[in-house]
Amino acid sequence: MTEINRKADQKTVDGPADNFTGKTTVTMLFQRGEPSRVSGARVHFEPGARTAWHTHPLGQTLIVTEGVGWTQVEGGPVLEFHAGDVLLCPAKEKHWHGATPTEGMTHIAVQESENGSPVTWMEKVSDEDYLKGPGR
Repeated sequence: MTEINRKADQKTVDGPADNFTGKTTVTMLFQRGEPSRVSGARVHFEPGARTAWHTHPLGQTLIVTEGVGWTQVEGGPVLEFHAGDVLLCPAKEKHWHGATPTEGMTHIAVQESENGSPVTWMEKVSDEDYLKGPGR
């Protein structure tokens, strides 16, 4: 039987301060039951907000629904993305993503869990590294 997760039943919480810099909200959209391992959430970043460095054991797909954001893979340049873009974050690759300093951004995040977890959180992205911006 098809299930419908009603918008009125979706819970929105502040992004945990240990995992995010700046104001973020996370709305859990779905968590499939076993044997599936996939889940999805809508994450909104106010201007200047971003994730900490992190990895996903089986990768992550980000569907950008609003605004402009930045992302960086460790050792690579900061890349800019826009509403309508889709980011394919490879498995086990250390990265971060978030809004730009002047524009907010919202994405739908879809990921799978391995051994019960879809993400491994690491240190925060420094203001200095974040503010270097695209191409650096």
